[in-house]
Amino acid sequence: MAQNNITKTPLEALGYGFIKDHHIPKGKDEYYLRNMQMRNGIHYRTLTAYEIEQLVRNGNTTDNWNHILVSDSFNPDLVKNCKFHGLVRIGKLEPICLGFSDLKTPVGLYNSTIISCDFGDNVVINNVNYLSHYIIGSEAIITNVNELVTTNHSKFGNGIIKVDEKEEVRIWLELCNENTGRKVLPFDGMLPGDAFLWSRFRDDKVLQTKLVEFTEKKFNNKRGYYGKVGDRTVIKNCNIIKDVWVGSDAYFKGANKLKNLTVNSGPEGRTQIGEGCEMVNGTIGLGCRIFYGVKAVRFIMADHSQLKYGARLINSYLGQNATISCCEVLNSLIFPAHEQHHNNSFLCAALVMGQSNIAAGATIGSNHNSRSADGEIIMGRGFWPGLCVSLKHNSIFASFTMINKGDYPAELNIPIPFCLISNDTKNDQLTIMPAYWFLYNMYALARNAWKYAHRDKRFDKTQELEYNYLAPDSINEIFTALEKLELYTGKAYLRSEKKTDSDITEAIAVGKLLLKSNNKLVDSLLITADDIENSKRKTVLVKVRQAYKVFEDVLLFYGVKELIGFIKANGPTSLAELRKQLPSKLSRDKWINLGGQLMPEADLTELRKKINTGKIKGWDDLHAQYAIKGCLYANQKCLHGLATLKEIAGLPLNKLDEHQLSYLFNSAIATMEWITKGIHDSRAKDYSNPFRKMVYESFAEMNEVVGKLEDNSFIKEQIMELKSFKKEISSLKKQIGV
Repeated sequence: MAQNNITKTPLEALGYGFIKDHHIPKGKDEYYLRNMQMRNGIHYRTLTAYEIEQLVRNGNTTDNWNHILVSDSFNPDLVKNCKFHGLVRIGKLEPICLGFSDLKTPVGLYNSTIISCDFGDNVVINNVNYLSHYIIGSEAIITNVNELVTTNHSKFGNGIIKVDEKEEVRIWLELCNENTGRKVLPFDGMLPGDAFLWSRFRDDKVLQTKLVEFTEKKFNNKRGYYGKVGDRTVIKNCNIIKDVWVGSDAYFKGANKLKNLTVNSGPEGRTQIGEGCEMVNGTIGLGCRIFYGVKAVRFIMADHSQLKYGARLINSYLGQNATISCCEVLNSLIFPAHEQHHNNSFLCAALVMGQSNIAAGATIGSNHNSRSADGEIIMGRGFWPGLCVSLKHNSIFASFTMINKGDYPAELNIPIPFCLISNDTKNDQLTIMPAYWFLYNMYALARNAWKYAHRDKRFDKTQELEYNYLAPDSINEIFTALEKLELYTGKAYLRSEKKTDSDITEAIAVGKLLLKSNNKLVDSLLITADDIENSKRKTVLVKVRQAYKVFEDVLLFYGVKELIGFIKANGPTSLAELRKQLPSKLSRDKWINLGGQLMPEADLTELRKKINTGKIKGWDDLHAQYAIKGCLYANQKCLHGLATLKEIAGLPLNKLDEHQLSYLFNSAIATMEWITKGIHDSRAKDYSNPFRKMVYESFAEMNEVVGKLEDNSFIKEQIMELKSFKKEISSLKKQIGV
C-alpha cells in the first residue's frame, strides 16, 4: 500500500486557491489578507504587449500573463528564465547591481520558479528553485535558495492554531520542567517576565486561562497570511525556508532549514543566521546572531541574544544579551545576561535568573531524583558553577552563588548569597564559605555588574533590568543569611558547651551575641547546617565571623547609598528638614525577580489580580504595566534601602541626630574604600602569583599580553567613583549642616 499521499491537480491551478473557499469571508477574494499585508505603496498595472513579448523572448513562462502585474518602472529585460504561477506583482527594476559584503548581483528575477508573490522595488531573485506565497521587500537579495515557501496555515512560530486546525498541532514551550507541567505558549514579543509569570503560579487556573487568551487574541487565526522578507534583507545559499516571517536588514547565509519562525530584524538590530543552522518553531528577537551548525527547536531568543558553534536550544527561552555556544540547553527559562560557552556543558529543566555563567563540564539537570523526569533547579542572579560541576534536581541557589568543581551527590537548598560551595570528598562534607565574593573576588563581582550594564544592547527596555549586585533581592537574601549564620553559630557554641536541650530561640540569641561582638571564639567552632544538603554528611560553614561582618557592612553601605539618593531627590537644607521628609513607617518587603526586573511581591500580586479580573486585557497591557513598575523601581528601591538602613543600624531614621548621620556617612565611605581596595587587590593577585607569571619570559612581556595593572580602565573608574562618592558625601554634610 502506498505510504506517501501524492495529489494531482491541473497545472493551471498552481498558484491559486491558497485559501479554500469556505475560509474566505463573504465579499472577499483569496487575496484579501495578502493585500492587507502589502504596504509598500507601489501602484501595479498589467503588462503591455511589448513587455509580454520581451518576457517570452527571455525564456519566461506563465499560465496567464494578465496575472503578472508590474510597476511603471518595470524593466522586462531584467526578468529571465522564470516560471510564474498565480498572481505575481513586481516593482521597479533598474539596470543596477546590488552589493552586500562581498556579494554583488544584478537587480532582477532570474532562473526561478515564482508562485503568487509580491516584490518591492529593485529586488534580486536569482536561482530560487521554489518561491511561493511571499511578500518581498525592496532591495532584498535572495539568491541560491532551494525552497522559500509559505503555507496557508503558517503561524510564524507563535503558539496559536488556525481555523479548523486540531489542538494537537499547537506549539508549546516546555519550560523549567521536562514533564510539561510549566509549559507556555510562545509568541513574538514574549518578554522574560511573561515567561516567568506564566511558568509559575500553575495553581492559579484563572491566570493560566487568561494568559492563553492573551496569546490567542494577539494573533489572527485566519488562514492565508503570506510570509514576508523585509527591505534590504539578504538570503543566500540556503536550503529550506518555510513559514518564516523575516524583518528588514536581516542576513541569512548557508542555513539548512528554517521553519515556522518569526525573525525580527531592522535598524534597531540586524539579525543574522549563518551556515549549517537548523531552526524550527521559534521566534528570534532583534539583533540576534546565530552561526555555525546551531540546532534550535521550540524556542524563543530575546533581543540581542546569540547561539553559536553547534549549540542546541530546545524547549527553552533565552533572555536578552545572552550567549550560548557549543553546548546543549533543554527545557530552561534563562533571564537576560547569561553566558554559556563550552561544548560539554549541559543545562536542563532550570530557571536561571540572569547574570550567570555556566562553565565547561557543567551538567546541571542530568540527575533526576524521582521516578520520572520532573525535577527542577532554580538559580538566583549571578549563578556561577565552576568547571565540571554536576548538580542534582531539585536544588535552589541564592544570588551570586559560586560552586567549586565537583560531583554534588544530593539536592541543595542554598539560602546564603555570595557564597562559595565546595564538595570536600576527602572529609566527606559539603563546605560553604559565605560572602566569598566580597572577601576574595571583588574585582569579578564588581566588574560583572558593570559589564552587563554596559553591554545591554536592548532597544526595547520595557522591563527595567537590575545588574547591581546589591539590590532588593540580594539584600533580602543577606538578611536571611545573617539569621542562618546566627542560628548555625549558636547551635555550634551550645554543642561545644554540651547544652543539648536548648531551643532555636536560644541558639539564635547566642549566635547573634557572638557574631555581633566579632568574638574570635567563633573561629574555633565547628559550625554546621542540617538544612542545606539532602544527605547525612556534614555541611560545614567556614569564615563565618568574617562573613557576618562583611554582610553587615554591605547592608549598611546599601542603605546609606539609598539615603544619599533620597537626600539628593528631596533637597533638604537641614537635618531637621531631612527628618521630616523621611518616612516614619518603613518595611523591608519581599521582592521578586520577574525576568530580570525586580519588583515587590505585592506589585506582582497586584498584576496577577488585574489579569484575573480583566483590568489587564492583553500582553500589550501587561507590558505597559511592566514599564510603569519600572518607573517606580528607583523610588521603591530607595524605600527598601531606607528600611534596610533602619533595620541594620537599629536607628529610627526620622530621629537621627548629627552624630548618628555622620557615623553612617563615614561608615559608607569606609566600606566604599574597602570595596575599591578589594577590587584592586583581587586583580593584583593575578600579577603577583608566580604560577601565572611563569608562562612569560619577563614581567614586561606579561604586561604586554595582559595589560598593566595600573592601566586597568575598570579599576581606574572605581577609584574615580570613590573620589566622587567622598566629595558627594562632603557636599551633603554641608547641605544639611552635619
